[in-house]
Amino acid sequence: MTTTIKDTPEEWRVTATAVPFKGNKTSVRTDDVVMPDGSVARRDYQVHPGSVAALALDESGRVLVLRQYRHPVRQKLWEIPAGLLDVPGENPLTAAQRELYEEAHVKAADWRVLVDVYTTPGGCDEAVRVFLARDLSEAEGERFRVSHEEADMELARVPLEELVRGVLAGELHNNCLAVGVLSLAAALAGDGVDALRPAEAPWPARPFEA
Repeated sequence: MTTTIKDTPEEWRVTATAVPFKGNKTSVRTDDVVMPDGSVARRDYQVHPGSVAALALDESGRVLVLRQYRHPVRQKLWEIPAGLLDVPGENPLTAAQRELYEEAHVKAADWRVLVDVYTTPGGCDEAVRVFLARDLSEAEGERFRVSHEEADMELARVPLEELVRGVLAGELHNNCLAVGVLSLAAALAGDGVDALRPAEAPWPARPFEA
């Protein structure tokens, strides 16, 4: 008998819920959850709107990356363009295109879904869709005006294989970058990027209107 390795929807009964903290974009929720043995356990987790990221690959096999200060970890991290799904029900492709424009002033003609992940499912419900963006060109118009941490960003184009090496060496730590470059390397070594899901593929974790 072959076991199908696939995540499946399931929801255990919640007997009580509270929201002890509500921030600008996220909140903290406390649920009392009934366990399989009948006991009740309290679970605190961050409620998150979801995110998108764009792994932009140019014609030379280089990935567009940016370096940004992240205060919670006290590091400047190399990342790929990414951002929140600010509008409920927003099409994630539209959001990813916006982030690529705002953070790198780049547009892409070819988009595919690279990978969907939950960042920290034990303590946060954030879902991230990472897109592969190809056929890059400079965006029209003025550059988007950045502020705060983004005002200090550095941009670079780095060969994919160098980023893979950096992830495996423990030198690069951003989750979207790590998941994105390793997934792209796996796709290139397997059926190729043309076998990836289309950009408008369903995303049950964050349903949207096409």
